Amino acid sequence: MTSQPLINADRLWARLMSLAEIGATPAGGVNRQALSDGEIAAWSRVIGWAVEAGLTPSTDPAGNLFLTLAGRDRLAPPLLLGSHIDSQPTGGKFDGAAGVMAALEAVVSLAEQGETAARDVIVVAWMNEEGSRFAPGMMGSEAFTGERDLDAIRAARDADGITVGEALDRLHQAFPDVSHKPLGFAVGAYLELHIEQGPLLEAAGRTIGVVTGIQGKKTFQVVVEGGEGHAGTLAQSERRDALAAFAKVASALHAEIGTIDADIKFTIGRVTVVPNAPSVVPSRVSFSIDLRHPDNAVLDAAGARIKVLCDDNASPCTVTVTPLVDAPSNAFDPRLRTSIAEAAREQGHSAMDILSAAGHDARHLAKVCPAAMIFIPCHDGVSHVEHEWAEAAHVAAGASVLAQVLRGLAFAPAIEPAEAGPESAIGPS
Repeated sequence: MTSQPLINADRLWARLMSLAEIGATPAGGVNRQALSDGEIAAWSRVIGWAVEAGLTPSTDPAGNLFLTLAGRDRLAPPLLLGSHIDSQPTGGKFDGAAGVMAALEAVVSLAEQGETAARDVIVVAWMNEEGSRFAPGMMGSEAFTGERDLDAIRAARDADGITVGEALDRLHQAFPDVSHKPLGFAVGAYLELHIEQGPLLEAAGRTIGVVTGIQGKKTFQVVVEGGEGHAGTLAQSERRDALAAFAKVASALHAEIGTIDADIKFTIGRVTVVPNAPSVVPSRVSFSIDLRHPDNAVLDAAGARIKVLCDDNASPCTVTVTPLVDAPSNAFDPRLRTSIAEAAREQGHSAMDILSAAGHDARHLAKVCPAAMIFIPCHDGVSHVEHEWAEAAHVAAGASVLAQVLRGLAFAPAIEPAEAGPESAIGPS
């Protein structure tokens, strides 16, 4: 077991709770959505802590926040670690924020040792991971890795009609002294700590989850078009009721897609009815689909059936299916996973391999550099709710494991990317 603490656990917890004050809700949660006043205030607080420790803040055109501890070789690909600080409208204190604060604590503790790392070490807070204000999410990491066009990102609008571009410009105007990096740069390795957002670690009595990979995800926007009519005068036989057509489509999708196997996750989420009036036949229904599975072959086959089922069941209305997100399952770097497991064992923390059912920015970084994730338990496995909770001891344990893995990388030669990854994120659990 490691005898000397690698982090200051009290400082980490105090900063995490301090950050939770920004956007705090009456029910004890956090509403700090992407590029909002709350996130601007969070940037200011986090930057203050980082500068106090000798880190240099910077940003990029996608609104990602970087906090750099300079290494000996400023040209070598840096080590990147972090998560996000935006939240759901009724989110919790830990989702994303725990990862950024753990990363900051690991890097600040490294700086306090007085020994200069071989290369730069950078804490990152990615822009709009959640996708609650601007959809879809993970805009910052996808722009950074070149998976999404920045102009398309800037054109996205929130419910009030504000574009990402307008909100990004406002964010950057709030920090005129923060320098700007070009969008995207070579990365030596990426590490991300996160609460599990599921019940497996808590149920198994384990403290550290060594994440094997992230299950694949596809999302779609579907629009059913019919025709308005008077609810009291238009005959049933003459109606093109978009809501009735939606009901048939939804039933068919759930019956086939939702029952493929025990691992499928099929969700019809946001539903909008037009004109949504009590005595008017609905003319338009738009709805979202979230489809997930750890096996890419199953995911692709299920995704291909969605348009077919919509087309077959929408009559007498018309239907348009627009794919939005296509994120295949990925597996994380095996050497980094081994390092995480070894650090947990040496520190006396119980650990287990675990597949991430939720998506994270690490999915996109894994395509451009060796990447890995550390999970810690959350109470009852709940997340994206105001009563989301993680124990201080678990936050500290995860951050300490993160710090040990970071130190092993910070003074070692660069690791080469692994061979081409497997087709599935399925791994031992």
